[in-house]
Amino acid sequence: MKFQYLQTQSQRAAFAGIFVILLPNFFPNLFDPLGRAYPSMFSEWNAPSPEHIHLLEGALHQQISEKQQSDIWSPLPNQGWKPCLDSATIPFDSEKSQGYIQVFLDGGLNQQRMGICDAVAVAKILNATLVIPHLEVNPVWQDSSSFTDIFDVDHFIDVLKNEVSIVKEVPSKYSWSTREYYGTGIRPTRIKTAPVHASANWYLENVLPMLNSHGIAAIAPFSHRLAFDNLPKEIQLLRCKVNFEALVFVPHIRTLGDTLLQRLRTSPTTKTKGENGNGNGKFIVLHLRFDKDMAAHSACDFGGGKAEKLALAKYRQVIWQGRVVKTQFSNEELRHQGRCPLTPEEIGLSLRALGFNNDTRLYLASHKVYGGEARISTLRKMFPLMEDKKSIASEKERAQVEGKASLLAAVDYYVSMHTDIFISASPGNMHNAMLGYRAYRNMKTIRPNMVLLSQLFLNGTMEWSEFQQAVENGHKNRQGQIRLRKETQSIYTYPIPDCMCH
Repeated sequence: MKFQYLQTQSQRAAFAGIFVILLPNFFPNLFDPLGRAYPSMFSEWNAPSPEHIHLLEGALHQQISEKQQSDIWSPLPNQGWKPCLDSATIPFDSEKSQGYIQVFLDGGLNQQRMGICDAVAVAKILNATLVIPHLEVNPVWQDSSSFTDIFDVDHFIDVLKNEVSIVKEVPSKYSWSTREYYGTGIRPTRIKTAPVHASANWYLENVLPMLNSHGIAAIAPFSHRLAFDNLPKEIQLLRCKVNFEALVFVPHIRTLGDTLLQRLRTSPTTKTKGENGNGNGKFIVLHLRFDKDMAAHSACDFGGGKAEKLALAKYRQVIWQGRVVKTQFSNEELRHQGRCPLTPEEIGLSLRALGFNNDTRLYLASHKVYGGEARISTLRKMFPLMEDKKSIASEKERAQVEGKASLLAAVDYYVSMHTDIFISASPGNMHNAMLGYRAYRNMKTIRPNMVLLSQLFLNGTMEWSEFQQAVENGHKNRQGQIRLRKETQSIYTYPIPDCMCH
């Protein structure tokens, strides 16, 4: 009887296992959207083996000269520019305000920061009172954090009090003007047609009449709705002041960030003290920028074979629903043009070629890495002292930010602001934000030469010494040297000359 019972239980377990495996084939929408990624939903957990074994062997056995170490860790020399943000000649008179401006901002933390800066500038152009911007729930991060959850609102208002009037919420007579109100129909106080990079005159001609008629105007969508050129100098300086002075994180984010900085600057062992990146209290921040959305959006091949291609294609279809245009270029063509994000292995090899060694303290600033720990195992092999928020801060210390993508990103942003060297694996919003901030503070930021690196990695026969020399030569002038902003370029990425004096 006991044997028959065990046999029956075993058969039931086997049938249950088969049923779970086959269920998505018969009911593909049951696990929507995860179900639509089937049958390759598990592909990202099976990260491919190292693709550049020949280079990896050279990287792990390289000898870095003292000159290389000295050059790569030396701070930037003074380049002759300094911040200058005095913009208001006459303090703002709130009694003369033309009305209230509301903006609704989408995107991630960096996009929201730019939107906030632009919102202050628009309020100044219109001589209006700005309501603290509303941050939309990010569709990818699924984070509902508000402005006051991320930024120190009292500091924000105080720094800008002589420039523009800012209130935490609309007055009671406008309490009906909510995000929900604008989401349920066409409203006479909402502007949906603000063009991308609109001029100051556009706001004066299209928004000011609404303020005069209704006393309030809501602009949604708002991201990238103010031009970078042909604006009064005081408006440009105001945008800089918001970005570099007024927007600071709430105290508990700064406290956690300071804790991470202190631990990163402390040698993990007494044996590694010396004239290298780790022992003298220096560290680098690597923004990996290799999450599932980035991988899917790029349409590149990352070595995971047919299963990975299918999974990313399905994910792309579910998340963006046809908004990502299928590229006409092959994977090799995309890589040759430098349009594929560097994998963790590739950015690791690039860092080793630049002169960072296995004693280098590296902080990994990143959202969820596509492929998880398996994907970054080769990078960790090259940089065994690699850390992140979880490895150097306790669960209790992270409690106020855990599970909130915007707050976690803010912690990484704060650490990136203060590191000795910042590098992003691929260009993007975080890369651009740090490029601007660190130029403003004259701090070293390495800009990967994507075309050069991609072409080097396509060469399967290159020896390590040749690769190392090519990488080093290709990045000598990409480490934070001053770059003047060109027409239409972002003032937040290139703050010179608008935000700085020579």
